[in-house]
Amino acid sequence: MPTNAAGASLSSYKYFVTTGTVKFESLESAAYEIPRKRKSRSDSAAAVNLMSGNSLSSPKKLKSHRPCFVSNPRISVKEVMEILRDPVNLVVQKLSDCLGSKSNWNPRDEEQMRAVKEALHVSKAPSTIVCREDEHIRIFGFVKGCIDQQKAGSLYICGCPGTGKSLSMEKVVQQVGDWSTQAGLPPVDTLSVNCTSLTKTTDIFSKILGEIKPGKNANTNSSPLQHLQSLFSQKQASSSSRMMLIIADEMDYLITKNRGVLYDLFLLTTLPFSRCILIGVANAIDLADRFLPKLKSLTCKPMVITFRAYSKDQILRILQERLMVLSYVAFQPKALELCARKVAAASGDMRKALCVCRSALEILEMEVRRSAGPESQGPTTDDSVVRMDHMAAALSKTFKSPVVETIQSLPQHQQIIICAATKAFRGSKKDTTVGELNMLYLEICKSWMISPAGITEFTNMCTVLNDQGILKFGQARGDKPKRVSLRVDESDITFALQEIRFFRNCLV
Repeated sequence: MPTNAAGASLSSYKYFVTTGTVKFESLESAAYEIPRKRKSRSDSAAAVNLMSGNSLSSPKKLKSHRPCFVSNPRISVKEVMEILRDPVNLVVQKLSDCLGSKSNWNPRDEEQMRAVKEALHVSKAPSTIVCREDEHIRIFGFVKGCIDQQKAGSLYICGCPGTGKSLSMEKVVQQVGDWSTQAGLPPVDTLSVNCTSLTKTTDIFSKILGEIKPGKNANTNSSPLQHLQSLFSQKQASSSSRMMLIIADEMDYLITKNRGVLYDLFLLTTLPFSRCILIGVANAIDLADRFLPKLKSLTCKPMVITFRAYSKDQILRILQERLMVLSYVAFQPKALELCARKVAAASGDMRKALCVCRSALEILEMEVRRSAGPESQGPTTDDSVVRMDHMAAALSKTFKSPVVETIQSLPQHQQIIICAATKAFRGSKKDTTVGELNMLYLEICKSWMISPAGITEFTNMCTVLNDQGILKFGQARGDKPKRVSLRVDESDITFALQEIRFFRNCLV
């Protein structure tokens, strides 16, 4: 049993080293082994010389730079590190550093455990944008162009929750401030409004007016919107001509019956002397499709940037970037990969992935506390990290709710109805009629050549789903048909049905 902790960890892996990359697999899962070279007479002679103390040896051969396998279980750390010295292999060097420092990790150390939890906390903003570089460049380029030209403009950012929209905006605001200072330009006034905090949707105009004219109230005979429209319709003094960046987060909360507030807000950027740069952020991806035609007819169509759900590779990279600041390894690579794969399949929500990793860390912490004994302060074993079984338990705790089990146990046609409801209620749409839901159900059945149920049976199945708390029937008013809404989260539905290809395609 080797005494070196780093050597022990290296001895259980096979490394395949190429320029700039490194892949490793467990020896138990290796597909093949490199055959050992047959012992020759020269080898025997060398062994005799070594036993006799003779220092005479053949000249050392130069190492080849071709890809090579290192499968000797007694390989030294020094030899592996020599292979990794190539400056091109930056990723390889980082990996070897992590492996070399693995012996420092102690899950019983409260400081270390707290540091890992902080690195994985949602509120811990990374120093750089990861996997959202293109979107960040486009947003900053838009704002920079408006400031350079002293011209108002509007931008709409949409995407599912946990896809980096708010974080990207924070970094853009910071970068705009740094750039304007370096360029010697007047500072940009910034107003960030979370629309969910507004008492009334029209209060957003009061906030904008308060930012432009602090401490001054609008004319009592005119509303804040009218005051803004008047202000941006006439030329302002040069002292008050600074550009203003308005960020309306959760913009879908501004949608009213006639969407008047939303249209009036975007129309502010089209007034002749407007200096507003409006950026609306919302989770509803289809919101732009529903209000863009009207805005286009009003000549104020905004630029649209969509933040797609994170893929498995992107989630894995972000987790690795967060953990790389630590001087020890607390997670098995395969455990992180399992988390990334499952979260990407369910929702692509990065906040959910961070929550799962913290939950897995807490499971390990509880396991270590239960096994604490007189030797609890001593060195920990090599497998005292978050393993795949810890991550699987955390995933089940996060996603495997009673709702998931109920959905998985339903008959196929009821599951198809749930898929139809999921597609119907994406975005800001909250409910629909039973007839519209039946049409979506028939479309899915027709596209997959499945015999659909009749309208009576369909209504009965919806009633069953209502009784189980998955769908909700509204009260019928007069001759109007009953309206139906979805009572469970879309991520639970996706997680419950993701293992079946048919349902995966239905939910796309």
